[in-house]
Amino acid sequence: MQRYRLLSGLLAFLIVTALAACGKPTASTGSEAADQKEPPASEQTSTTPGKKTLEIFSWWTGAGEEAGLLALIDLFKSKYPNVDVVNAAVAGGAGTNAKAVLASRMQGGDPPSTFQVHGGAELNDSWVAAGKMEPLNDLYESESWMDKFPKELIDLVSKDGKIYSVPVNIHRGNVLWYNKAIFEENGLTPPKTFDEFFSVAETLKQKGITPLALGDKEPWTAAHLLEDVLLGTLGPDGYRALWTGEKPFDDPDVRKALETFKRMLAYVNDDHAARNWQDAAQLVASGNAAMNIMGDWVKGYFTTDLKLKPNQDFGWAPTPGTEGVFVVVTDTFGLPKGVDHPELVKDFLKVLGSVEGQTAFNVLKGSIPARIDVDPQKFDVYGQATIEDFKRSTLVPSLAHGSAAPEGFVTQVNQAVNVFVTTGDVEQMIRTLQTAQDTLIKKK
Repeated sequence: MQRYRLLSGLLAFLIVTALAACGKPTASTGSEAADQKEPPASEQTSTTPGKKTLEIFSWWTGAGEEAGLLALIDLFKSKYPNVDVVNAAVAGGAGTNAKAVLASRMQGGDPPSTFQVHGGAELNDSWVAAGKMEPLNDLYESESWMDKFPKELIDLVSKDGKIYSVPVNIHRGNVLWYNKAIFEENGLTPPKTFDEFFSVAETLKQKGITPLALGDKEPWTAAHLLEDVLLGTLGPDGYRALWTGEKPFDDPDVRKALETFKRMLAYVNDDHAARNWQDAAQLVASGNAAMNIMGDWVKGYFTTDLKLKPNQDFGWAPTPGTEGVFVVVTDTFGLPKGVDHPELVKDFLKVLGSVEGQTAFNVLKGSIPARIDVDPQKFDVYGQATIEDFKRSTLVPSLAHGSAAPEGFVTQVNQAVNVFVTTGDVEQMIRTLQTAQDTLIKKK
């Protein structure tokens, strides 16, 4: 019941954003950057005359995310061999490019068959509010999903009693990843507090080891780090209060969090601005850095792409100050209005929402299933632990990944963080964030 109240309350924090804001290419609110490679052209455009075509639009083109998507597509093809599937993934940091392309297509009356969208504001306050999505209540009823997905997740993809997308996963945003060998060789344990973090970081720095890997080629990664610092400093209630205006950004606790954030940046790799999130994670995997703060799509990258073993090659812990709290990120797919073959889209959503589909996808992606009846034993030690953590933790929405506040606000945060990483000017950052919050509250 506590968990229900916590997540069901998320929708209260999701503020209406204009449809035009969704098309701004500067917004970076996706959970996974994917700028390593484009899918082969044959995967993107191969179709057969006379066959029905299903176009799946996402930004999953790198790391474990692409492997998960391809596994889902293969499963669908095995069940519907007479359908051509177009993998219309668009590479680019955190979905920035994909979202710009999607906005252009949706506004131009050329929607893909289905597309990746985060549950919460990114779905409800943009595409649903603009009347661009078909409700899926009949699909949930026919597939008996109403008690297979947590009610709080169904609420997150619903508006005014209508359900608009199917969650394929749950990601955790507040994870500290660390190189097991480095920590063991130096007699270190994962830091639970910021004081412990700085003690560990200083020890590593004195030994010539980069303490914290960061890849902020796209600013959302630094905003992700700031999000976790805010949560670890303010706690879940104070963190939520930032998005409702109950706590201003010139609050002393926010200033303390920004000072901590600034201090943490002194321990990152010098080439952080030239790296993306995969590059930063790879520094930890290779032993060139000790820690990385990022969502658990990193786990999919470690195990699927780099073939590392959890609890052997790498370890994990909640980010400092956030033990017992779970930052929720969920990827979903829905049915846009006006697409060809809507029943075919529903067939894909049935596969995506099935036990088989959620298992095939999440084992490779690094996330956990959105369904509550998937066998935990299908997952590795990290997946099993995260499934349990999700059940017993306090749940909060992610700002950096589109659930806690509208995209326009997140864009302003990303821009402010980008400047802050360079200047370290706390007072300027506070003024910028306070202005953004004032604008957000006026739009309520």
